[in-house]
Amino acid sequence: MSQYEVTIGIPVYNIERYVARAIESALGQTFESIEILVLDDCGTDGSMDIVRRYQRSHPRGCHIRVVRQPENMGLGQARNRIVAEARGRYLYHLDGDDAIAPDTIALLHAEMVRHQAQLVYGSYKRVYEDGSTPPRQCVYPYRVFTQQGEFASFVYQRYDALQANTWNFLIDIRVYRDNHIGHQPVNFWEDFTFTMDLPTYVTRVVMLPSVTYIYYMRANTLSNTQHRTHIDKAEIQATIHAMQAVKDASSRISGQTYFPMRMYKVMLTCFYVVCSILRHRAVISPAFTPREIRDVMASPLSLAEVLRLRRWRLRNLALYALSVMPPRLSVACMWAAARARHLI
Repeated sequence: MSQYEVTIGIPVYNIERYVARAIESALGQTFESIEILVLDDCGTDGSMDIVRRYQRSHPRGCHIRVVRQPENMGLGQARNRIVAEARGRYLYHLDGDDAIAPDTIALLHAEMVRHQAQLVYGSYKRVYEDGSTPPRQCVYPYRVFTQQGEFASFVYQRYDALQANTWNFLIDIRVYRDNHIGHQPVNFWEDFTFTMDLPTYVTRVVMLPSVTYIYYMRANTLSNTQHRTHIDKAEIQATIHAMQAVKDASSRISGQTYFPMRMYKVMLTCFYVVCSILRHRAVISPAFTPREIRDVMASPLSLAEVLRLRRWRLRNLALYALSVMPPRLSVACMWAAARARHLI
């Protein structure tokens, strides 16, 4: 039996300016049975001093538990350690520079119990550092999924049907542990590589329009590259490697009706990785060669397998073609397509 009903997992690495906001929002939950599991990823600032101050002084501080990595291992591995260490029946990921509404866990947990769900998503809002908000926010429709493959079909049918975030959902910890699934050991787009496969492991899912999470958009972070003056090629290569793991997992679900849609979404994401490389080419060092850029689009399917797809065949074929063109022609085509879609 779990010691807590819910674990809130918070990875912490060099976020001294922001961590108090996250910890206070976790401690301020109206829901009672919560473990706050802080993953110390061996930063060099005073973030953990702040966490320990809350441990000592806050009325709920005894429910803060700190687990330290042996060395800095990055966000993907931090999330995996949180999964391994969590004592709650359900798990909620909160990034250490964001915050959640006071009733977040209460709302998500109530829906979890009401529908005997494996996974419940809340909506979220984006906030810039100056306090302003972008016009478009992430608000889901109220949806309840109960049939095998229903949620996966919904997610894969439209690219933005589900945001690629590893936070702001309450998940039955058994989904992780029974299926031996985890997060890729990368810092950038680790959310996507996990959320791409998660729908294939769950059946009973709820999506809520209630805004339960506040995502603070900071400059010069891994997820906010537009202001960076240098991007290490190895950082992007790690993401490409993680995407390859997603491709390699395709055979597990090749017989599912949603497989062609999932395949298209995976390969379209590879195209977006290429767009990011092309957009930031001037600040990526060392540079990517045309062949390396084209090979991002390498498909796990053969031409014969693409042609046998019963649905979304032409879309998948168009992306497959980019992987077999001569490198410079492929890059030129992707550049033109990206410009036409205002991605560059």
